[in-house]
Amino acid sequence: MTTISSDKILKLLPSFFEIDIKGEVNLFKKLEKFLIFDEGYVYYANPDSLQLKYSYKKLSQYKPETTFPISSELKKDIFSPSGRICDCNSKLIKALGLGNQKSYLISKISIRGTVFGVIILASNQQKFYQQTDLDALDAAASVLSYVLKDAELSNVFKLQLKALKDGIIEKNKAYKTIKEQNEKILEADKVKNEFLANISHELRTPLNSILGFSEILETQLYGNLNSKQQEYVKDIRVSATHLLGMINEILDMSKIEANAMKIVKSAFWISQAVDEVCNILSPLAQKKNLKLNKVMDVDFEVFADYQKIQQILYNLLSNAIKYSPENNEVEITVSADDEKFRITVHDNGIGIDKKYHGKIFAKFVQLDSAYTKKESSTGLGLTITKELVELHGGKISIISEVNNGSTFIVEIPF
Repeated sequence: MTTISSDKILKLLPSFFEIDIKGEVNLFKKLEKFLIFDEGYVYYANPDSLQLKYSYKKLSQYKPETTFPISSELKKDIFSPSGRICDCNSKLIKALGLGNQKSYLISKISIRGTVFGVIILASNQQKFYQQTDLDALDAAASVLSYVLKDAELSNVFKLQLKALKDGIIEKNKAYKTIKEQNEKILEADKVKNEFLANISHELRTPLNSILGFSEILETQLYGNLNSKQQEYVKDIRVSATHLLGMINEILDMSKIEANAMKIVKSAFWISQAVDEVCNILSPLAQKKNLKLNKVMDVDFEVFADYQKIQQILYNLLSNAIKYSPENNEVEITVSADDEKFRITVHDNGIGIDKKYHGKIFAKFVQLDSAYTKKESSTGLGLTITKELVELHGGKISIISEVNNGSTFIVEIPF
């Protein structure tokens, strides 16, 4: 049973973005303001399992980072971009080892239709919750999704800074003869690290607020929008997504320079990565009335870093969308042979002169043309893409001519 009305719940949602997740208790204490529960859990989704990330008031053998395999039936229910987890409630609870002598509320954690986890609240009393409780948790989950994602990015960023600092300390030991110069480098690096840490927090937090509330507005959950309002809300979300991508590019580049970028391989179907990236970029494509045309004769399983493959796709597709004329199409072709799989992204945009083919993968390179000056960019996207491909032992190449479109080809060995 909810303790306050839905109107008060809506007023409380903005405060969720103020959560500083140093531990899971802060998150659940926010939920306790309008929901009653004895236990709480947050699980992150992997292609074939759920991973316990946060728990509250739970006495069990399971520790954070424990993984739980899930069946194909549960996968279909959990990863479905729409709908609630209803039919498989009891099977999910059993798979997670939570027992079935309690009342449960379950809601998906998702961003722009991509599900990356579930949140579960439990009461020790049977038949305790009502439909209004599930509606309240769903409303909170739509905002918490961005908070949790931002917390994960912050953790990765802290690890990156530590690796960068450790690398500099090792250089100090190796080059004692230039101690004075190294001290100056350390001081400059400290200033840079503090700046990056501050700017990432200051920029990402309000951006996540913008993304979260624009997505809520688009659902028209709390009132209908007219066509012009819908257009403006969509423009807000597209612009915020673009800006967040630029920020993440800068952070990724600093990780690469610090040799802190690692790959964690797992088996997954390539179609899943392609579909999720196309779903994320669909608002940008729709804004220019571009069709994302996927060509894949046969789906196949690969063994690679799922997130890094997604990022390669995202960088190439977002570039293709950015430099394509309106009312056109971008084609994504995926194929494989016995030794490698291939991802090809083709657009009919402005094209690239052959003399620049060897330069476009260098840092901060932006081709000088009237069209590219209209598009904001860090000049890091292709550099990061090349690094991620090479981390997998693969290679990237380009076929392009001025005013005749571009084709980027990524080949990664099985």
